[in-house]
Amino acid sequence: MMRGWIWAAVAGLMLPGVAQAGCATDAEVAAFVEDYLAKTPTKALSPEATLEEARCTQAKVVAALEPHLGPVVGYKAGLTSDAAMAAFGVSEPVAGVLYRDMFLEDGATVAQPHGARPLFEADLVFVVGSAAINDAETGADVMDAIASIHAFIELPDLMYGPDEPLNGASITAGGVGARAGVLGPAIPFEDSGAMIDLLAEMQVRVTDAEGTVLSEAPGAAVLGNPLRSVVWLRSTGITFKPGDMISVGSIGPLMPPAKAKGRATVEYLGLPGTPTLTVNFE
Repeated sequence: MMRGWIWAAVAGLMLPGVAQAGCATDAEVAAFVEDYLAKTPTKALSPEATLEEARCTQAKVVAALEPHLGPVVGYKAGLTSDAAMAAFGVSEPVAGVLYRDMFLEDGATVAQPHGARPLFEADLVFVVGSAAINDAETGADVMDAIASIHAFIELPDLMYGPDEPLNGASITAGGVGARAGVLGPAIPFEDSGAMIDLLAEMQVRVTDAEGTVLSEAPGAAVLGNPLRSVVWLRSTGITFKPGDMISVGSIGPLMPPAKAKGRATVEYLGLPGTPTLTVNFE
């Protein structure tokens, strides 16, 4: 079921006198979804749209993909680092959704290519435990409302052809690259206060099949602390519910699967138990 500003975007289409000139047509969305399912590079959706119009397009895309990917089970933040925002010419992150059937288990083997323009990235997922998260303003507030924290290797898909515009509007319109991801078990921790600092201070290391380090970045690369992704997503108009999953955004660079030489391993150095997650690229 669609929620939050996704519903608001759909509702806006029904209001008399509301213009959504930059919102993609049904035909454009249908063509995008056809290419998405075929894993074929496609034409950019709403590249010159306003944020409101881009969200209108995303709402249509979500409605069209839910029959294939399952219902929306959460939300994702994208472009959450200064470097990523600069690379795509935006001044703030972008927001998308997570689908029920996109999650794979640790050690999963993913046939390649897994998308039209497939990538992988180190990420993290929070699971909402309380609706009090919608009033959270500090890291402590967010931690108190989180049920669990999970290592996550997202397997996003840029989707658009190499000559198509990639900017905040087109990325938002296409759903912020949601395709698949490998989810680890809940990370055990006892001290919520200490965990706030650990999330910022952790070093997230990505290695390939030969053990070569491909990237290493601190949790602070995500808006200063991954917990801030939750507050930012809420500021876009999203209302979280218990059980919602929240992808905080990439901790380090997005990379093509070929760089992993068949297997990528992500270690969360500094978190309790040093969580480790692996994905195999076939």
